[in-house]
Amino acid sequence: MNQMKPNSTSLRMFFVMFFIAFPVFVTVNLVYRNSSFGLFEGFSEGKEHRGTTQNVTTLQNVTHDNLGREGDSNSVSSKLGGGVKELQERSQSHKGRTKNITAAHGGSRTASLRSSTNDSNSHIANLDDNEKLLSGLLTSGFDEASCISRMQSHFYRKASPHKPSQYLISKLRRYEEIHRRCGPNSRSYHKSMTKIQHSKNKGVATMCKYLIWTPANGLGNQMIDLVATFLYALLTDRVLLVEFGKDKHGLFCEPFLNSTWELPQNSPFWNEKHVQTYQILLEKDKATNSTAELPSVLFINLQHTRTDPEKFFHCDHNQHVLQNIPLLILQSDQYFVPSLFMNPFFNLEITKMFPEKDIVFHHLGRYLFHPSNEAWELISSYYQQHLAKGNELIGLQIRVFSPNTTPQKSIMDLVLSCMLKHKILPEVDLQTLASSARKNQRVKVVLVASLHGEYGENLRAMYLKKHTVSGEVIQVYQSSHEEHQKSYDNKHNMKAWIDMYLLSLSDKLVTTSLSTFGYVAQGLGNLKPWLLYRLINNETGFPSCEKDFSSEPCYHVPPKHYCNGNPMKDFVSSFPYLRECKDFRFGVKMVNNSI
Repeated sequence: MNQMKPNSTSLRMFFVMFFIAFPVFVTVNLVYRNSSFGLFEGFSEGKEHRGTTQNVTTLQNVTHDNLGREGDSNSVSSKLGGGVKELQERSQSHKGRTKNITAAHGGSRTASLRSSTNDSNSHIANLDDNEKLLSGLLTSGFDEASCISRMQSHFYRKASPHKPSQYLISKLRRYEEIHRRCGPNSRSYHKSMTKIQHSKNKGVATMCKYLIWTPANGLGNQMIDLVATFLYALLTDRVLLVEFGKDKHGLFCEPFLNSTWELPQNSPFWNEKHVQTYQILLEKDKATNSTAELPSVLFINLQHTRTDPEKFFHCDHNQHVLQNIPLLILQSDQYFVPSLFMNPFFNLEITKMFPEKDIVFHHLGRYLFHPSNEAWELISSYYQQHLAKGNELIGLQIRVFSPNTTPQKSIMDLVLSCMLKHKILPEVDLQTLASSARKNQRVKVVLVASLHGEYGENLRAMYLKKHTVSGEVIQVYQSSHEEHQKSYDNKHNMKAWIDMYLLSLSDKLVTTSLSTFGYVAQGLGNLKPWLLYRLINNETGFPSCEKDFSSEPCYHVPPKHYCNGNPMKDFVSSFPYLRECKDFRFGVKMVNNSI
């Protein structure tokens, strides 16, 4: 018995150790063997797993369309109902545009990632981050819920073939740091603005310099001018502040991280009336390097008419003087980027920032203008309900400059002549009435943007009762028709912004010559539009439209003189990267290659 006692104790100890060690061994083994398992556990069709990566979280509750674009299903799916599934199925078969879906859809992406390793998950996440941030154009760190469009908009359009240069990216990151340090609510802002306010007519040196943008004319003019003004701020190391009134409320997200670009409402420089003007400065010829002889605040009016006195804003000497003034208030209605290119110093900087010189608006417009959550819900909802149905999206923007003297029929004939001649839309089969839809028909969706509703209605009626000779189905939609332009009206501006953004998602674009509304759409979408002839009465004997050579807006009224005062008659000989605009022979725009 005494000999058995130690063995009994050992046996009991063995069982105790076994029951402790075995569960630990099993747990460790399972974790090791299934180390990639669990990343998407609990994340499926609208459920977010708390431990998922940041970019997966942004894709929750998303529905897709046939162009590889997405919208928030919380606001859209209830409106679409059973159509969501149909959109998803249609999107998988749409040739050439499905890459973004398999990379981004919450459902299909989750399915593919579940069978992947951790390394491949990280690789896909990095690719998606690169697309979200537009190849480095945008910075990370924003609260994604505060601006959904910033992280989702790349699903709605083709990836741009034009990547931002590393120099442009470095300039943007440097600017963002300056804006954070000197922007509203910062200590440097309050110190600098106080000094400027108390010595605005005497000149003063400040830690930060500012450029206040003030609006002029309609939203299209304002947006192209704002891009040019931001480029000027980049070139001169100034903090851009914008005077956004109630008419801009709810249109755009804040573009700069951890700061605002809106001029505070309590700023003494809102609608400042007692500020020296740039024109007076030129007339007085106060061109010295002494800040004591220069004002602290200067108002620059770059709005142009063809009878305006020469601004000489492009001249090196004048820019050197302006550099010594801490606060500039600038108002314009023009895309004056080409005039900055005419300046020798700015020319070097712009060339380094934009090796491809014809995509300035494309990069800076996508950097600055992100639809607010309110605008994005309307954009994504309308897109999903109507525009996602087709194999091809065609944007048609019609501006009537002289409605009292231009018959509606003349404009409609012009539009049809352009679109049918260049096979943007097919002819109708006049012999065969439209019957039930055939299977596997190619669908073209046309988005009409116009103040007048009859153009969309006429185009829709044309294709409603007849087959097309090509066998394609044509669907026509028009989101609004305000009848009259209502500048500085918030609801009107919201509708205009929605239309401009939707047009920028087009595969092909037809716009009206000289329309800044069309310029914004073509620039954001990197589209070279067909330009409709600008009818001002019942004219005949002209080409209905002409294909543009660039997505850049046209600078309608460029400088008339060289800096020495001599007339500037031939832009191309002096500035080989400028070319006469297709839609306005007095205007110029930048091109990529010299001619």
